[in-house]
Amino acid sequence: MTALKDFDYELPPDLIASYPEKKRSDARLLAVHRKTSQLEHRIFRDITEYLQPDDLLVLNNTKVLAARLFGQKPTGGRVEVLLVKSLAANDWQVLLKPSRRVKKGMQITFGENGTRVRGELLDEPDGQTGIRKIRFEDNEKVKKIGRVPLPPYLERLDEASDKEFYQTVFAEKEGAIASPTAGLHFDEELLDRLRKKGVETCFVTLHVSYGTFHPVQTEDLTRHEIHEEEFEITEEAAEQINEARRQGRRIVACGTTVARVLETAGDSGGVRPTKSSTRLFIYPPYSFKLVDALITNFHLPRTTLLMLVSAFASRDLIFQAYEEAIREKYRFYSYGDAMLIL
Repeated sequence: MTALKDFDYELPPDLIASYPEKKRSDARLLAVHRKTSQLEHRIFRDITEYLQPDDLLVLNNTKVLAARLFGQKPTGGRVEVLLVKSLAANDWQVLLKPSRRVKKGMQITFGENGTRVRGELLDEPDGQTGIRKIRFEDNEKVKKIGRVPLPPYLERLDEASDKEFYQTVFAEKEGAIASPTAGLHFDEELLDRLRKKGVETCFVTLHVSYGTFHPVQTEDLTRHEIHEEEFEITEEAAEQINEARRQGRRIVACGTTVARVLETAGDSGGVRPTKSSTRLFIYPPYSFKLVDALITNFHLPRTTLLMLVSAFASRDLIFQAYEEAIREKYRFYSYGDAMLIL
């Protein structure tokens, strides 16, 4: 199954979650059983009933950058910048909107009142992606004026609460421009309950970047290329993953980001400590090597994320689950509800 049209569906706009639940673990949970096709409606904190002692829960500890900036051209025109990747001390790869009319060498002023910083465009527009290179005069000021990079479909500016709720409670290593949203449902109380039950936790890092939400623009999926994303598996994490595999314990991936890290760096025997980047695009048919269960949110249509979960559970079962979730009015996308695929 390699056609883009096979991963489309219609979602009522009122099911897009504009804000998170006040308590993270109060989100709803749709448990999807691959062997029986059974669907169960639960609350996310009930995940303790599905994860068993000796399971290894693998979490992504990336931390979201304050990556969204608004600037002004010398002519007064407004531009928006999304930081994508740090290239040097003050140099960044960015997604610039609009891009075509901003020429190489143009100075853009960012910030308001007391905190302002200028940036100079280092390259000409490519006419397609909007990806550009910019040199800021002061990287520290950039961090102060940056805003939470909420997904565009939320159609709102970030608010004070987003600084907390768009980060996981275990966020540690700064570098992502979008949150690994499956992990947003965990709070310290729930993690503690899982540890007391005997569930082992392990952390890997994948800095969510432009590739995760770049639209698939070719009907033939075999021709789509994902923008690379940086990841790391430490020696400690590799030891935990390999020991779980040797003992035949379940490896539960929290999020598509974790699944891509494990599938990029591992084989059926385990993983090696790695610091690299991945362009792995998972879509049906794909045989997973390390992931035994997957926690994930409900994803946008025609996206690589929806294709990955369809590869894990089968396209038919995922779309059956999505139809059920829509009927039951689950909340969708980044701040929405979750699925546990077993």
